[in-house]
Amino acid sequence: MTKASMERPPQKPKPASGRPTRPDADPDALAPQAGPRPPVARKGRGAVSNLQGRFERDLREAFDDGWGSAPEEAPHTIEAAPSPEAAPLPPLRTEVHIERARSVLTRNASPDIPFDVSLNPYRGCEHGCIYCFARPTHAYLDLSPGLDFETQLYAKTNAAERLREALARPSYRCETIALGVNTDAYQPIEREQRITRGLLEVLSECDHRRLST
Repeated sequence: MTKASMERPPQKPKPASGRPTRPDADPDALAPQAGPRPPVARKGRGAVSNLQGRFERDLREAFDDGWGSAPEEAPHTIEAAPSPEAAPLPPLRTEVHIERARSVLTRNASPDIPFDVSLNPYRGCEHGCIYCFARPTHAYLDLSPGLDFETQLYAKTNAAERLREALARPSYRCETIALGVNTDAYQPIEREQRITRGLLEVLSECDHRRLST
């Protein structure tokens, strides 16, 4: 074996990044690509989207095919994310629907819940805490657990009447009632609806002292 055959072939220089060079590599193709445009929060709201409920028959998904966006605003570019200087979205108005409840006391037999009976004067909650575990319950109304949960509220205007009927039954056994589990009993609409106040008045008249809030 000759000395020339033992010598290594000359190595191609590496770029400053340490990655090997590719003659056919497109610098733009190697650039990091941004994901979908992040949602923008509305002032005074916890959720930023309005995904469909779990029981809806149709699945809807927003998709930007590029026809409605300028090239510099296309969702596949990094600059597509809204800037802090972008105009804020208009606020969403809270709508209150009247619900005539057939009953207001809800019972459960779960060993993981520290109460057996609950009482909710409303459905949905305008406080809109993003971590609220009660959000999925709006799916039973064919509404979204997102923005619908905090903008589409249901007021049980006959809750006090139904509670009085339940407490007057001979079979009723006095036990602790958890008030406002799936909703805040003193959310802003209580100022006008005064449903929680009516429930407390009924409990006071019936001398029902076992209450948890």
